[in-house]
Amino acid sequence: MYKVFVNEKPLFLTNQVQKETNFRIYLLETVNFRKVISELFLNKIDSAYLYHPDEKLIMKTLKSKLPVAKAGGGLVYNQKGEVLFIFRNGKWDLPKGGIEKNEEIEDTAIREVEEETGVTGLIITDKLQKTYHIFKRNGRYKLKITYWYKMKTNFTGIPQPQEDEGIEKVAWLKPEEIPLALENSYENIKLLFEEVLV
Repeated sequence: MYKVFVNEKPLFLTNQVQKETNFRIYLLETVNFRKVISELFLNKIDSAYLYHPDEKLIMKTLKSKLPVAKAGGGLVYNQKGEVLFIFRNGKWDLPKGGIEKNEEIEDTAIREVEEETGVTGLIITDKLQKTYHIFKRNGRYKLKITYWYKMKTNFTGIPQPQEDEGIEKVAWLKPEEIPLALENSYENIKLLFEEVLV
């Protein structure tokens, strides 16, 4: 199952038929993508399921309907086991950003973490799940796919927020501080921590 967030509301792409309770289920063959996305975006519905026996076909169809923006980001640990967070738009987030032409996605992730936080000496230790969300820019919906990597660093300096990207602060959070930060974060970021904390 894929989870695509639209204005923090989940759109599930699934090959499992669930007993309907408080969500809407749509068939891939007959769905009006724009209408479903718009209803989620405007908070008219809380969640929706797109069904087809082939999950990958649902994602492929979604990618064909919306322009795709690729990004790379990092879940970065220092030598003390703290995690690197940024604070932007009133929420805790992880550093990430868009891919540049002819750039490998792993290089994007490292470059964006360095640019947004000033933290260097990054080494990718693991590949994490991709996250998906739909956003609106210039009146058009786009699908953002973020490739996440677990990283480590021996950086001991003071992180510097990239202010021209709207980042207000950068902080190393201790493991016990992370649950509170996640209460004021994005659903996609919470998904990543579900993966690394199991």
